[in-house]
Amino acid sequence: MTLKVTFDRIEGDWAILLIRPDETCQISWPSSHLPQDAKEGSVLTIHMNVDVQETQAADKRVRSLLDKLQDKQRHAQGAK
Repeated sequence: MTLKVTFDRIEGDWAILLIRPDETCQISWPSSHLPQDAKEGSVLTIHMNVDVQETQAADKRVRSLLDKLQDKQRHAQGAK
């Protein structure tokens, strides 16, 4: 997926980007992650895709943490 946005303004450490073409939805983006030559009024392109490997790794980490939490709860209930 590709989004075209207009760099509208800076608010603190955040750049406010307006999604084109209607520019009614906005995204707060860390200003430190803007291209160096970007300035207010610049039209930027954002490319997004799903990182399947990272998604699977994150899912595995979350499942592991949930399993550990559930084990602790079961042990705590058994000790009562």
